[in-house]
Amino acid sequence: MDTGTFRGIITFLLIVAFIGITWWAYSRRRKPDFDEAAQLPFADDDEIPQPNRDSNASPRSNREQDDNGDSRTNKGDRNI
Repeated sequence: MDTGTFRGIITFLLIVAFIGITWWAYSRRRKPDFDEAAQLPFADDDEIPQPNRDSNASPRSNREQDDNGDSRTNKGDRNI
C-alpha cells in the first residue's frame, strides 16, 4: 500500500465521519436537545451565589491603594 492509497482511505473515512456527524446534528431526534441548549444563556442563575473570582487576594484599604498608586497614575519604577 503506497502513500497515495493511504491518503485516499483517510480522506474517505473523514468524509464519511463528516457526513455522519452532520446527519446526526440535523436529525429530528436532536432538535429538542439543541433547542434546550440554545436557551441556556437566557436561564435565570440569580439563585446561585457567584464566588469571588480572586479569593486568595488580601483586601486592601483605600489608604494602601492611595500609597501604592493607581494603575492609571502609576509611573512605573519611578520613586516619588
